[in-house]
Amino acid sequence: MRARTTAARLAGTAAIGALVVALTAGTSGAAPVAVHRSAPDAAALRASIAGLPSEAVTSAVVLVDGDGGRWSGTAGTGDPATGRPVRADGRFRIGSISKVFTATVVLQLAAEHRIDLDGTVQQYLPGALPAGYPPVTVRQLLNHTSGLPTGGGLNDDDGSAAWFAAHAADHWTAQQVVDSLAGQPVQFAPGTAQQYNGVNYFLAGLLVEEVTGRSFAREVTDRVLRPLGLHRTSVPAATDTALPDPTAHAVLAVPRPGGGSDPVDVTRQSPWPWAEGGMVSTAPDLERFLSALLRGELLPPAQQAELFAVPDVPNFRNQNCDLGPTAGRACFSTGLMRFTPEPGVELWGKTGSRPGYTSAVFATRDASRELVYSFTPTSRQGVPFPVQYRVAAAAFDLPPL
Repeated sequence: MRARTTAARLAGTAAIGALVVALTAGTSGAAPVAVHRSAPDAAALRASIAGLPSEAVTSAVVLVDGDGGRWSGTAGTGDPATGRPVRADGRFRIGSISKVFTATVVLQLAAEHRIDLDGTVQQYLPGALPAGYPPVTVRQLLNHTSGLPTGGGLNDDDGSAAWFAAHAADHWTAQQVVDSLAGQPVQFAPGTAQQYNGVNYFLAGLLVEEVTGRSFAREVTDRVLRPLGLHRTSVPAATDTALPDPTAHAVLAVPRPGGGSDPVDVTRQSPWPWAEGGMVSTAPDLERFLSALLRGELLPPAQQAELFAVPDVPNFRNQNCDLGPTAGRACFSTGLMRFTPEPGVELWGKTGSRPGYTSAVFATRDASRELVYSFTPTSRQGVPFPVQYRVAAAAFDLPPL
């Protein structure tokens, strides 16, 4: 099998995908906030996940909430092996949605004057980055303008379902990921462009531990999960492959040598992406978290403003910010993404995936309408764009494709 880089693997954990590409295709300026006071369109939401299970997607769970009311629905099969139903409040692997939790903790520490967002990685984590790298600030980590390389190959992952099925329990430490930068030049001068890069959030997790003297998992738990009552959300250890009470099993279609494919359950897998993409949660917990974050329950005003500060810099090799009138410009803020699917609508959120799971959280800036969904795709490439867009369109009254 050919060598596969950390960049390719981290792109898999990020799973920004075509849905976000479409949603970033709005106007270049900040669009007015769309306020949703009416009830969610239950018929449209049910129709958006109809037809499951299919060959490409075995299940879906969707939650829409806000000022107009709440709608929750499921479709497909929770476990293809037994036929059990999908659990609307079950756990799933949230992938890069984890970054929103990480950014929140770092911003809280900034509010406490324990981290200076303009302080450098070299200052807080001496020796973590290769000698000769230019100074990289904490803010540049969080908004992906660090210019850091995306890392070297840590395994021989070829991106196939077969490889992952055989190596689902393999794991690497955050330090191993950071060490893989050795010998690679920076992509651009820090602060001059934006490149989505999971390495930034491994460093952010290490920074939290260095500053607090406690584990990243403990900080997330004490600062976010426990205060909000998110009892079904966690930061598992890299060796903990279990996923108790899953919303649905993750089943990949592994091709046979002679043709066809076999379903392989990969629900048990290492959550090694950690602060970058290793957390597990539920639809209700994620809705509560996003609502609290956007409504200012977790951050003081100065740090709250950072959530919506998208740097005015060029996009660098990142297709997720590269369509529509905003093509070529940054679209990530500190932990979130901004996208304007049509004039007068401004949405904020994050997507994420791990093999067998494709998930997202989106909301209007005022949290008057929030969407959480999680699908279980049978391909490592995730859920096809039209499947995801139908749900977003139903939730936010967007035009059809």
